[in-house]
Amino acid sequence: MPNYDARTKLLKKLIDSVMKDGFQSLRMDDIAKHMDVSRATMYKHFSSKQEVIEGVVRIFIDYIERLDERTDEADEKSYGIWFQQLFEQSVSLVGKISDVFFKDLQAAYPELYDELKHTLHNREQQTLAFYQDGKNKEIFNPINEKFILLQDNVLLREIINVKYLLYNQVTIQQVLQDYYQFKKIQLFKSDKLSLVDDANIEPVIDHIVEKFNRTLS
Repeated sequence: MPNYDARTKLLKKLIDSVMKDGFQSLRMDDIAKHMDVSRATMYKHFSSKQEVIEGVVRIFIDYIERLDERTDEADEKSYGIWFQQLFEQSVSLVGKISDVFFKDLQAAYPELYDELKHTLHNREQQTLAFYQDGKNKEIFNPINEKFILLQDNVLLREIINVKYLLYNQVTIQQVLQDYYQFKKIQLFKSDKLSLVDDANIEPVIDHIVEKFNRTLS
């Protein structure tokens, strides 16, 4: 039986470069080098390049689908928890999946591309429903929920760019903390801000920063 833990560890070593630069030009030798193992070790876990890329996509799909399921009976505290989970996912997804990767995936493995796009679409609809529900229950401010999504896709992508950080002389930690506070105050009504426990987001931001800095070293 395949060792899924070992496969996942190898795939995670590859994810950053593949998501940033695509994979069309990658050979199996290159993949083994990114995984920091010999070809023989790599072939013990993966028989082809397609199997490797499929594994990468599966990791992302599983991550996207990991959001706690919401129910109509959810209490108000759950809105703070869900907001923080969405924040973490938004930062991770915007910082990872590049247009280059999407183009390569669509060209080489269209079925995998469709599956990933479908999963992302479902997340988007789930997120919009969450914002709409929060507005209906008067927990969130009455703002256009589609603008919130667009904000993550455009503004968030811009401010975690290395060029932005260098030009403005700010750290990724400060940017993420500021953006988190910005979104929280933007979204929650002033009398509902207590639903969000900021202590829960600190280790999340620390983890994202650690991974971000590791990709630069």
